[in-house]
Amino acid sequence: MRFRTEIERLPQPLRIDHATPLLMLGSCFTDEVGARLERDGFDVLRNPFGPLYNPASITRCIERALERRQYTEADLTEGPRGLHCLDYASRYSGTDAGALLEEINATLESVSAMLARRPAVILTLGSAYVFELKDTGRIVGNCHKFPADRFTRRRLSVDECAALLRSTVGRLHAAGVDDVILTVSPIRHLADGLHGNVLSKSTLQLAADSVAGSGCHYFPSYEIMLDDLRDYRFYASDMKHPSEVAVDYIYEVFSDYYFTKSTVAAAREARSRTLAAQHRPIL
Repeated sequence: MRFRTEIERLPQPLRIDHATPLLMLGSCFTDEVGARLERDGFDVLRNPFGPLYNPASITRCIERALERRQYTEADLTEGPRGLHCLDYASRYSGTDAGALLEEINATLESVSAMLARRPAVILTLGSAYVFELKDTGRIVGNCHKFPADRFTRRRLSVDECAALLRSTVGRLHAAGVDDVILTVSPIRHLADGLHGNVLSKSTLQLAADSVAGSGCHYFPSYEIMLDDLRDYRFYASDMKHPSEVAVDYIYEVFSDYYFTKSTVAAAREARSRTLAAQHRPIL
């Protein structure tokens, strides 16, 4: 008898090994999987600007990096902690414009340098909801604790998300990046309510499905959590984030999808070295 529906572990045309650079952008679930890849010896650049939840913010990050279009003081917004770069995480703020721009542009250059190596790019879509600055209509990547009345909040349509993803994938392919992996984060955004969360995730799934094809692969993180594991014991205590066991399982399926047997063995050896290096004897 079978008491759960396991995800189909189908081989993919893309193969990842330790010679494959990996650029990972998207929601905080990116960091969970990225940390495991780093532990297992892979060459990873993950969320250098912090989490990016919506397709518009991910697209902007990639476009600026491909164009090597640096930030200037005109791109910063005055706010609670001086100047803020609302495209990225709240740590990109401060009172010294020169120091802040130096940090942002150095990070942007690291993304540009990684893209020049033609990595496999993994984009984790977290939410179709966006915050737009009322005075400009610009979608922000992070609100930086600005007053809520500075923003309009709305959900992107399937067509808007698909257009953004299609543009991003097209730009990456034109720049020589052969493989892009799209996935939808299994983290539940319960602030939107259960219905709102389902609408948001469904919007992202439909958009990703419309874009996936040659050189663009879909990995079912969300489906593994919701339809394979499908149990509250696989959530952390906040009932939003996958537990460590759940993330380990999703990473295992990812390995089955994209690693050869020799890569799995090499990853296991690298993991042993990493854990040994982290071990601290009890004195």
